[in-house]
Amino acid sequence: MADAALAGAETGEVEALRFRLGFFKLVVRDLAAMERFYCDTFGFAVTNRVVLPGLEESMLNLPGQPFTLVLFHYSDGREIAVGNGHGPVGLTTADLDAAAARAIAHGARPLHGPHELPGARLTFLLDPEGHEIELIQRTGAPG
Repeated sequence: MADAALAGAETGEVEALRFRLGFFKLVVRDLAAMERFYCDTFGFAVTNRVVLPGLEESMLNLPGQPFTLVLFHYSDGREIAVGNGHGPVGLTTADLDAAAARAIAHGARPLHGPHELPGARLTFLLDPEGHEIELIQRTGAPG
């Protein structure tokens, strides 16, 4: 019973804080090239830039959508490596095949797929710096 009361109190606290998913950061080697890739391929627009000693960030948004993809670049010369500690950047699309072809034409590399799932088709790509992208097309109600 105490656990239920605590869970209820925590739920109320969380609701009061009004969390929303706001951004996802990718650390990139070439900020300008990666801006071009995401803007030209998927229609993102650069909505803000931050330049501080040792780092630069570009904030990218899709029109009418509040979620931000942040491209983060260490300008102090440090080396970076793309790791496997996070999942792909996921984008939904109305046409999976056309979206994948467009991404590949702009420098993405196919990873695997397309895969057919109940209610969806999806495929995985790597952006020009090796970050994983998941494209998904909803095809109906999940099975």
